[in-house]
Amino acid sequence: MTKLLLVIAAIAVVLIIISILHPVGKKVSLYFILGLIALIMLLPFFMMFVMATLKTNEIYSFPPIMWFGSNLAENFKNMTATVNFPKSFLNSVIVTGSHVILVLFFCSIGGYAFSVYDFPGRKQLFAILLATMMIPATAGIIPWFIMMSKFGWVNDFKALIIPSCANAFGIFWMRQYCQNNVPKSLMEAARIDGCSEWTIFFRVIAPILKPAYASLGIMQFVNMWNEFMQALIILRKEKLYTLPLMLRSMVSDRGTDYGAVMLASTCAVLPLLICFLCASKFFMDGLTAGAVKE
Repeated sequence: MTKLLLVIAAIAVVLIIISILHPVGKKVSLYFILGLIALIMLLPFFMMFVMATLKTNEIYSFPPIMWFGSNLAENFKNMTATVNFPKSFLNSVIVTGSHVILVLFFCSIGGYAFSVYDFPGRKQLFAILLATMMIPATAGIIPWFIMMSKFGWVNDFKALIIPSCANAFGIFWMRQYCQNNVPKSLMEAARIDGCSEWTIFFRVIAPILKPAYASLGIMQFVNMWNEFMQALIILRKEKLYTLPLMLRSMVSDRGTDYGAVMLASTCAVLPLLICFLCASKFFMDGLTAGAVKE
């Protein structure tokens, strides 16, 4: 570790000297720093992939093993023998997919209404909506569980999907995007052509909201895919476990096969990485939209 720090310090000194001597050196230094930060961010994922191929005693070895091992097949066998991974994966897909679709639908409608329509109490309602974002989610866990029990939604995916399908952040996100990117002249032209309000939204506005849909969809996908607290409280039956609950069930006081746990974690993380890579262009467009006024 000391040698590594000395090497990094030496490289930093060299880059500082280069940036002083030549203007191109500033760009080289900047790219090097960004690359180093990217490697540091990717290191935990790489180590997780490596540990998925190692035995438990190899994972605990020091210095740590930094390359792939030969125990992948055995870890997969142990994982499938311990938990029902396909069922938990399917449960996560059902919960997350349903949640994301409903969030995009209701939040886009709500944000569009707050942005476009001028109705009595609009500012007051939006202020109340923003105020709810300052309340910690954990503060509402007990009332939420009581309500779900009254509805009969214990051991039911509806308890995870429906209550947050029109959340304050999603409505705020879509409202800001609509304000910055939806021209009112476009809606007026559609009304002149005889379009109804629903037709205007689905045929004219929704295509404009694609970057906002992508960015909000990815954020909601990640949040629900990793949801643990509410799932732990509401889902009691093992056949209903989502991936976070399945991973928790693999950890035992009587001994844990961390190679199998790392393999299951890798399989659980891959959909998140694939989803982000596929929608990264729209995600960045959604984050930067409205940042520059023309």
